[in-house]
Amino acid sequence: MAKELAKFEDWPYKVPHIKSIVKKINALSDEFKASKSGEEAYKAYKKMSRYEDKIGDDITHIQVLYSLDTTNKKYEKAEEMLNEGLPLVSAATLNFAKAFVSSPYRDYLEKKLGSFIFTMYEYQLKGFDEKIIPEATEENSLVMKYDSALASCRIPFRGNVYNLPQMGKFLNDSDREVRKEARDAYDTYMNSRHDEFEEIYDKLVKVRTKMAQKLGYKSYTDLAYIKMNRFDYTPEMVASYREQIHDVVTPLAEKLMKEQFKYAGIKNPKLYDLGFKFKSGNPIPLGTTDEKVEHAKEMYKKLSPDTDYFFNFMADHHLLFLDAKPGKQSGGYMTYFPVHKCPIIFSNFNGTAGDVDVLTHEFGHSFQAYLARNIKVPEYRSPTMESCEIDSMSMEFFAEPYMDLFFDVPDKYKYAHLADSIEFLPYGVTVDEFQHWVYANPNATPEERDAEWNALEQKYTPYKVKAREALPWKSYPRWLTQAHIFDSPFYYIDYTLAQVLAFEFFNLDRKNHEKAWKKYVKLCKMGGKYPFVSLITKDGLKSPFEPGVLKKTINPLVKVLKGYHAENF
Repeated sequence: MAKELAKFEDWPYKVPHIKSIVKKINALSDEFKASKSGEEAYKAYKKMSRYEDKIGDDITHIQVLYSLDTTNKKYEKAEEMLNEGLPLVSAATLNFAKAFVSSPYRDYLEKKLGSFIFTMYEYQLKGFDEKIIPEATEENSLVMKYDSALASCRIPFRGNVYNLPQMGKFLNDSDREVRKEARDAYDTYMNSRHDEFEEIYDKLVKVRTKMAQKLGYKSYTDLAYIKMNRFDYTPEMVASYREQIHDVVTPLAEKLMKEQFKYAGIKNPKLYDLGFKFKSGNPIPLGTTDEKVEHAKEMYKKLSPDTDYFFNFMADHHLLFLDAKPGKQSGGYMTYFPVHKCPIIFSNFNGTAGDVDVLTHEFGHSFQAYLARNIKVPEYRSPTMESCEIDSMSMEFFAEPYMDLFFDVPDKYKYAHLADSIEFLPYGVTVDEFQHWVYANPNATPEERDAEWNALEQKYTPYKVKAREALPWKSYPRWLTQAHIFDSPFYYIDYTLAQVLAFEFFNLDRKNHEKAWKKYVKLCKMGGKYPFVSLITKDGLKSPFEPGVLKKTINPLVKVLKGYHAENF
């Protein structure tokens, strides 16, 4: 980690010149093709990797700045330029990929780089072609339009105006009347923009379907699995896994919800009651954002020397963007700057326990990037998406012993966090099955999509349907504000797979912390050297796809929940 790194706000702002990038990549591709030996080919590959890291830093910088302030015209213009130009860059890198996989020096390159990189490049070739540049450009533009529309939401409530993340504290307020009013205000406003979001999604589905058909795929689902680098599992395996969630977790989640209403003293629960856990109110973290950062510093000092150093590094270099603000994109993420060898954390603190969830979650991603920063082959630094989420979700549980730093009653948070994590699984597979249905039926109407979402909620989370139907007004369809569905299609089952594996770490951590932490660090350090199933197998973890693993992993959690005595909160 470079100690001399400038604070984020002092990084030079540079808008990449797309034509120059394409020209440089083409020149590097020509140099690779002209190689007269394996050694020359390897040197040409390294030059390309260094250049891709450089432009990656510049592009990521713009994307982060725009997400921090979508109202900034300078950043908006730069983001629009990237949306138009990045498909051209992808086409140029495709030429390098073609040369790489057909190199006469493949044996030499495999000895230097491993064979998995060739599989990665082969997937890249399957997932993109110059002929879909117009569709890829349109897709980028539509995603930007959705993100901007979501960030622009302003909900009038009790004399003030709030964005979506800021409404979170009111939607889970201890006062039921506040929750009811907040939910009414939320749904009233979002219903006024319903058609706008439906139209954007309809266009996205159709343009993605067109891309897939141009590339020779039956549906966008086939293309999405390739673009998501799902090297060693299939839609059929995912469908079987979803049924395991339905059979094992849905009944447990429904039981937990009934207990929750009992503990909270709520009869005839409505939708606005689902997030309210206890009669005494939901766990609320102590202090301001700055104080939470100080608490996190103390926590990560106690956890390990590496986490101590790295969290302080991020704080000192202003790499934490935590508070919800007008114009800021919703959600949370971590992204990495390969030249700077550092990540940033983006979130939207709103004064709820979710602030602690997202801080520990995104730090898990960041810590993995830190541990894998010196992997020499760039393609191996970051795991595939579902593997990345193991790092983040497991960190949430490794942080639990230190929750006394954040909460007056830490066990209240621990119960809520574990219960929410279990209850998330049925929702996660609802999102996934919905997307499979959508892309199998790309000409469905908005009404048909909403009906399918409702049917899937009835299957996986029937208590939500019952609570929604009890409302005296029409509720806004939840899927329309789930940004992953728009921005990163099929990136959601990843969270559920990772959640099950995080539970594996949690179960082991309760028995043997030293062993669990060592296994976690090993997983992070491996980066993306292997595909998902191979990676977790090498770390001694059990695959969630295997029959019986889910049930065996979930069962111990029920005992843990009982041990918190939530009826007393």
